[in-house]
Amino acid sequence: MSKPRNHPAALPFLFLSEMWERFGFYLILGIFQLYLTDTAKGGWGMDRATAADIFGTFIAFVYLTPFLGGLIADRKLGYSKSIIIGGILMGIGYIGLAVHHLTVFYLSLALICIGNGFFKPNISTLLGNVYNDEKYRSRKDTGYNIFYMGINIGAFICNFFAAFLRNTVGWGAAFIAAGVGMFLGVLIFVIGMKHYKHADVRKPMQEGDMPLSKIFSVVFLPAIVVGLGAWFIPGNIFGSDSTDAFIFACIPILFFFISLLRKADAKDRKPISALLAIFAVSIVFWAVFKQNGTALTTWAQYYTNREIPAVIEQPAKGLYLVETITNKPDSVTAYDAEFRVMRNAAGKPLKVWDKVPYFRNVAPEKMPAEGQSISLYNTELFQSINPFFVITLTPLIVLLFALLRKRNREPSTPSKIAWGLLISALSTLMMVGAVYVCSNGAIKASPWWLIGCYGVITIGELFLSPMGLSLVSKLSPVRITSLMMGGWFLATSIGNKLSGILATLWDNYDNKANYFLVNFLLLGSAAAVIFAMLRWLNGIFKSQVKN
Repeated sequence: MSKPRNHPAALPFLFLSEMWERFGFYLILGIFQLYLTDTAKGGWGMDRATAADIFGTFIAFVYLTPFLGGLIADRKLGYSKSIIIGGILMGIGYIGLAVHHLTVFYLSLALICIGNGFFKPNISTLLGNVYNDEKYRSRKDTGYNIFYMGINIGAFICNFFAAFLRNTVGWGAAFIAAGVGMFLGVLIFVIGMKHYKHADVRKPMQEGDMPLSKIFSVVFLPAIVVGLGAWFIPGNIFGSDSTDAFIFACIPILFFFISLLRKADAKDRKPISALLAIFAVSIVFWAVFKQNGTALTTWAQYYTNREIPAVIEQPAKGLYLVETITNKPDSVTAYDAEFRVMRNAAGKPLKVWDKVPYFRNVAPEKMPAEGQSISLYNTELFQSINPFFVITLTPLIVLLFALLRKRNREPSTPSKIAWGLLISALSTLMMVGAVYVCSNGAIKASPWWLIGCYGVITIGELFLSPMGLSLVSKLSPVRITSLMMGGWFLATSIGNKLSGILATLWDNYDNKANYFLVNFLLLGSAAAVIFAMLRWLNGIFKSQVKN
């Protein structure tokens, strides 16, 4: 007799499909701000605030479109077809970024956003469906943890490909590699179709369901109209036209979820209200967490000692994973004291005869001799720290919960999310310490501060993010599971946009410790709110979820 499976046969195929999809996506995110602000090697040469605004808007729309993609999959296309369509669109979008043309650039970002809308919520929902079998139901949290580890394997390896390709070929080659990874993910998904075909069941409309045509007319059409109106209104309310447009466009969608709760029957109202409460506090987590691509990238690029230890310098050079700079004057882009590009009256970057800006805040005892070269880690490699911790810590977290489960001490899914927020808040204090130790950037900080920050927030992430996906799958009324999964990604979208807004304020803080303290207060407040709601949330969870 064959040994019974602990997990469904679908898991490795969904794991690998998501891994390669995330390889492409996080490769883009790892170099996005660097590409937008680069003035020397073919980037767009934008100022940091503009780049942060575009970054925040892009990742916001990436997670806004799953609301629509989930609806279409639920009612029309089904999950598998939606996933395939989404993957193909994203692959084309990634490759399109290799074309250095502004119109093509924005069209490519649009394809990535639309493609992600079809791919992201539906592969997560499909995974939840295959775990609805009674044999696997009790292992659903563990299944999502394993799935989440696949995401982070892709996110870990992609930055090494990005560094190698942009060091040896250029930005375009890195973007093409992202597209190739996406197409590989689609291929693996198609190969494994037989293992999840039974779980790909469209939900029939029931009495009280809003038809797609009505959702478009009362939700998306108003969102588009309101968003465009906010874009073209003279002046800015929230800092930029894109921010105004996004925030106002979200209002009709938020009203839709409120009306969904108001019109739900007594049976569905409690789980929907619990999910909406979780969505609300998760916004703050993503607002801080997604600054890894903006504020923390800036910290890594200009305020962190990136010099490679001598023991690994030659192997790293052999793999083309280093950036070599020489301590001598040359024609370089001019930067001010805050490492912002200085520009002429026409907005073009100024050139000066000076050393590269990295040397500006190197500690005197670590300054190389005049004319000597040193090797630095590529900035994007720091983006692999978080996924590395996810990969290494996931088995430990899974083991911890398994041991607690055996003793009937495992926290509920809402409790895990609450602890995740609190732990994440502590990570920002690591960066406060880094600012004080390096005298507010007067000298470069040890990379261990950034590594420590990523380590702590990764523990919080493992308590929160995969548990959020699992909670939606467990609590959602069956006929709107994908719609509520879209709601989770809507909350992520709003948080992502807020991360961009917060990052645009980086240069407004003379003391960078205050910037990170604001993040601590945001996460700490969100943690306090969810702990206050925990008894209510756990009551709903216990009454609705079968163990």
